[in-house]
Amino acid sequence: MFDDAMLTTLARQAVELPSWAFGNAGTRFKVYGTPGTPRTIREKLADAAQVHRLTGLAPTVALHIPWDLVDDFAALAADAEDLGVRLGTVNSNTFQDDDYKFGSLTHVDPTVRRKAIDHHLACIDVMDATGSRDLKIWLPDGTNYPGQGDIRGRQDRLADSLRVIYDRLGPEQRLVLEYKIFEPFFYTMDVPDWGTSYAHVTALGERAMVCLDTGHHAPSTNIEFIVAQLLRLGRLGSFDFNSRFYADDDLIVGAADPFQLFRILAEVVRGGGLATDSPVAFMLDQCHNIEDKIPGQIRSVLNVQEMTARALLIDQGALRAAQDSGDVLAANGLYMDAFYTDVRPALADWRESRGLPRDPMAAYTASGYGDRIAVERVGGTPSGWGA
Repeated sequence: MFDDAMLTTLARQAVELPSWAFGNAGTRFKVYGTPGTPRTIREKLADAAQVHRLTGLAPTVALHIPWDLVDDFAALAADAEDLGVRLGTVNSNTFQDDDYKFGSLTHVDPTVRRKAIDHHLACIDVMDATGSRDLKIWLPDGTNYPGQGDIRGRQDRLADSLRVIYDRLGPEQRLVLEYKIFEPFFYTMDVPDWGTSYAHVTALGERAMVCLDTGHHAPSTNIEFIVAQLLRLGRLGSFDFNSRFYADDDLIVGAADPFQLFRILAEVVRGGGLATDSPVAFMLDQCHNIEDKIPGQIRSVLNVQEMTARALLIDQGALRAAQDSGDVLAANGLYMDAFYTDVRPALADWRESRGLPRDPMAAYTASGYGDRIAVERVGGTPSGWGA
């Protein structure tokens, strides 16, 4: 089913796991506890390592600062290596301090802006210690009412703040700016869409990129168009993969609309996003509210792999010929044939050939790891949203 080039691409595929996905999570009304929840970042790394051991797809783990603060990040990086994973993207947090009620990097008060800038500079210090490449910024700043804030002034202050942060980056480091159409604010968000993010990162320089979170768009947005455009412009730095039915639901990627995930990955393939020199980093950003955390992450990375494999099956030569000749049905048929192909048996064979379990979900259950950590991790404070 897969030729050598496809297998090479699949072997190269990596999806970064978020440390916070292994903590307790819930709805806006309640956070639910789960036996065996990690109490420290090192226990989160141990859980993430289980996902990578069983799938071969998740070699790096993203950190969230200050949630994952430790005294010695170089030692934490060494711990990660011992577990078989590496530390990846460093995510900043300006959405929990009272000082940021009316903004962080866009705040009208220069003292508050400086505090937010300094937080990001501290995140870069973490990157220096861990060898991380990317600083990811999701900015919660915005307004709820017309007239509440000076829209243009907030953009000017954001540009100035980002410039200070960008100029602190090392030569091999990147700033990746995420966007979100609404929440926590509802009239304006200061980075509401890919165009705003693109405008800011292009003004900063070549090492500033856009992060696309698949749950951060208005209903019916054609996300694959955005993917194609950002790849075309050379500014797609990373994905935050999740799934949504209504808004920023942060569900398991592919759960709500597998065909959308396929279409997105078809554009990633078309645009060279899986090439050896691609600047695109793939990461999960999910909130496992009711499902167990480790198998939830296993299912997620397998969903990405499966839809990537289907996207690789699109006959690009035949597709181009159909497009050039105006054969609408033939072109669409090539997409649909690839999407409906069941690649799971072939992927199971391929995993087995590489010394991985044919069925990672079943292998996790059989390992007894979940039962063991439920017994061992008693006492202390379980990690959760905001910790």
